[in-house]
Amino acid sequence: MSRRGTAKKKTAKSDPLCHSRFVNMLVNRMMKDGKKSLAYQIFYRAGIDIKQNKKENPIYVLRRAIARVIPKVTVKTRRRKNGKTYKVPVQIPKLQGILLAIRWLIGASRKRSGTSMASQLSSELIDAASKKRGNAIRKKEETHKRAEASRTFAHFR
Repeated sequence: MSRRGTAKKKTAKSDPLCHSRFVNMLVNRMMKDGKKSLAYQIFYRAGIDIKQNKKENPIYVLRRAIARVIPKVTVKTRRRKNGKTYKVPVQIPKLQGILLAIRWLIGASRKRSGTSMASQLSSELIDAASKKRGNAIRKKEETHKRAEASRTFAHFR
């Protein structure tokens, strides 16, 4: 019998102000060169913009945006014994989908034109949450289209 204990599952920490794990995950992904306090400032400024423009709680807007951007399936490349490669649609686990959605939201907000990262982030979150448009939503739809197109290779999983 092994003497080692079982590995403890890591839980995501929550941010100090809003006590939300989604905010902490977003800030950790947004952070560059270890400047977490700057990333928090950017998110909180974006929250102020959301509150002024939409008159809604920014945490609810963030949750709704993430929920609408989460992809259900993705395409993975599988190599067969005969040397051919196929793009196979694969379902995504919930946590991995959340991380992809956060990554897509931040990438889309960085590509936007705006005065500051806070305004870019707030406009991308508003678009994804309420208007169902924006670059992150478009990326999700492209991923789903690719998976639908390669549905014939689903038996290669």
